Amino acid sequence: MIEPSQLLVPGAAVLIALALALTVVWLYRRRGIADALDDRHDRLKLALWATGERYWDYDVESRQLRRLLDDAPGGDRQMREDTVAVEALVHPDDMAPARDMLQRYLDGASNRYEVQLRVLGDDGRWMWVRVRGRAVARDASGQVLRIAGTALDVSATREAERERRIAATVLRSMAEAVAVLDADFHYVSVNPAFLRMTGYAEREILGRTASLLGSAQNDSALYRQIRNHARQQIQWSGELWLRRKDGDETLTALELRTVRGPDDHSMLHVCVFNDITRQKRTEQELRYLANFDTLTDLPNRALLSERLSRAIVRAHRQDSRVGLLLLDLDRFKEVNDSFGHSAGDRILRAAALRLQRTVGNQHTVARLGGDEFTIVIEDLADPLDTERVAREIINAFQAPLLLDDRREVSISSSIGIAIYPDHAQVPTELLKRADTAMYQAKAAGRCTFIRYDDHMDVAARQRAVVSGALRRALDRGELRLVFQPRMALSPPRITGVEALLRWSSPEHRDIAPSDFIPIAEENGMILEIGEWVLREACMMLQRWRQHGLDDMAVSVNVSVLQLLRGDFTDVVARVLDDVGIPAHLLELELTESVLMANAEQSAAQLHAFRALGVSLAIDDFGTGYSSLAYLKRLPITTLKIDKVFIDGLPHDAEDSAITPTIVAMGHSLGLRVVAEGVETRAQMRFLAERGCDEIQGFWISPPLEAAQCLAFVRNWRPASMQLPHRAPLVTSP
Repeated sequence: MIEPSQLLVPGAAVLIALALALTVVWLYRRRGIADALDDRHDRLKLALWATGERYWDYDVESRQLRRLLDDAPGGDRQMREDTVAVEALVHPDDMAPARDMLQRYLDGASNRYEVQLRVLGDDGRWMWVRVRGRAVARDASGQVLRIAGTALDVSATREAERERRIAATVLRSMAEAVAVLDADFHYVSVNPAFLRMTGYAEREILGRTASLLGSAQNDSALYRQIRNHARQQIQWSGELWLRRKDGDETLTALELRTVRGPDDHSMLHVCVFNDITRQKRTEQELRYLANFDTLTDLPNRALLSERLSRAIVRAHRQDSRVGLLLLDLDRFKEVNDSFGHSAGDRILRAAALRLQRTVGNQHTVARLGGDEFTIVIEDLADPLDTERVAREIINAFQAPLLLDDRREVSISSSIGIAIYPDHAQVPTELLKRADTAMYQAKAAGRCTFIRYDDHMDVAARQRAVVSGALRRALDRGELRLVFQPRMALSPPRITGVEALLRWSSPEHRDIAPSDFIPIAEENGMILEIGEWVLREACMMLQRWRQHGLDDMAVSVNVSVLQLLRGDFTDVVARVLDDVGIPAHLLELELTESVLMANAEQSAAQLHAFRALGVSLAIDDFGTGYSSLAYLKRLPITTLKIDKVFIDGLPHDAEDSAITPTIVAMGHSLGLRVVAEGVETRAQMRFLAERGCDEIQGFWISPPLEAAQCLAFVRNWRPASMQLPHRAPLVTSP
């Protein structure tokens, strides 16, 4: 029989076994849950690590922050955490924005708490973090008790964004035009300067190809070169024309760089454009100013020197010649002073145009300065060809120059010719030789050309020596006056003398007036010398008056520079007042060329002289180009027939016809007529019979020193002249 205790044991065992089984199951479930929790823990930890975010939990009431500390995967698998007061973690400057944002969230103004602020990092430095969170616990009234969320370090992102904003600001404010193109050269970004330069709006240009701004002025090979450099990621820089939206074209300096795109597989081309249109225009203007004469548009001295040098080098290689013509406008200074500098500039422009048309574009025509021009003739087959060109130029200037205001001005030119290698081997020497020849042409009477020869150097050196010595002549007292008597024919008497300038230098002995007076006119000394001559002549006349020659007159020659001098009338008045002779005893002699140099100013000056009471004479009449219609309006008192018409009298038919005509014409204008250069009795008788008023020349007396002239005048007797009876004023020759 089994006892109850025996029956209890198996039941207990079952229960125990069941309990043990349940315990095991529970333990296994608990272990599974723990494993699951550990797995979820690892996954959360891995996710936070992968995103770089940190979990945090904030107790609103205690204002304590619980946070999970960073731990890389593979660590000790412990979720470490700490609790810290917010004030100890957040930067003081960011506390106020953080509290404001928290209060807004607690008040329900936003559905998520989000803010960026600075917190203290593990390394003790401040870092920017982006904090996001939501409420995870509320009380019965709905008030937030706890907020949980994540924090992400955004320091690098903020710095990158800051740099991007700076770069964008700089790009927008740049004066240079910047454009970014993709690998296929489509515009993906442009700055405002680019839009201003091209005239397009941003929407009109983004997505379009670079060909939108292409210009026909760019060679297609240039585009290929730029694209090849870009594809090979080689920096390219150069000049490129861009066509604006309005069709105008702009020259730019382009800097192109190729950079990697965002995905490291694409390329972006960054182009920086600088508008250099104005700069290039300025460079061209400066280059023009450096090489061309702004008045005539001809090459200037610098460019002439360069071209002449190249021409000589080529001639040396080819064993050929180069001709150089140096042209100077005759009496241009007088014309310039007469018409004014503005008219003088127009004359120079007209002369340059006339010169260029005459020689053609195949030869270099340059302006050296002033009224000097040069012509370079290359590949010269025959030296005589230079003379042919010079003759064509001389003939071309026979026609008057037409000014802008339709006025015509007659002006001639003198030309000097030098040839490489005959006369010089280098440009400077060739110019010097041509200049020497040009001065010889002027000395030969102007309006001609002369080719250089070696003997001219002697004359040029002599000219330089004379010019230097002339500056000391006045101070040394080397200048003096001689006087040639002038005789009236009816009734016969000595009416006056002409004062003639002479120069005797201890070093150079006697120098002819024809040698030094042109030099004095060129260097301006004629003004000082002319005033000295005027004063000396008047002073001598005053001394003779003290010897009883009360009716004697003195004639003084006046140069064009003196006449054009604005105060010459005052100079004459002052001399007359200082010396004390009557004005009517002074006669000023002017050549036709002097009178015609500036007709209007000359007329004003002559009327001023006549107002003083001074007599006026036209010297060397018949050799100039005066207009009788103009002369009759001038207050001239005397007409002097040039010696060239007297030399052939009485046998030369032309002189015998011309001279009486001049006498009759002078009388018809109410002028006293004087014949110069009378050397024979036959000439005197011919002139007397034709009604000439006075004569002057060696037949009466050569020029005399002052004392000799005084003695001659005092001792002169009309009976010794044997003058014929005066004929009627109008006679047949």
